[in-house]
Amino acid sequence: MAQPARTSGIRWSPWNLLLLVPLVLLVTPIFNRAGPALFGLPFFYWFQLAGVALGVLATVTVYLKTRDKPTNPATGPEPDVDSLDEGAAR
Repeated sequence: MAQPARTSGIRWSPWNLLLLVPLVLLVTPIFNRAGPALFGLPFFYWFQLAGVALGVLATVTVYLKTRDKPTNPATGPEPDVDSLDEGAAR
């Protein structure tokens, strides 16, 4: 007896694209220079510190915008323990 297809708990939202911002900030040629300095810190250092703050802000924003959206529950009967047991097929 075949199990009904179950849907994944993964949700897609356009807000998830905001999570690419911290990854783009890791591209080394963007910040691999000394100037301009900010409060005596070379660009290399203060840009990375600003990138951490921006990454946290992006993550919090995505969480707050997507946390209330319901997931699509799997359809069909809930499988019992015996059907989930890998040794049951032996």
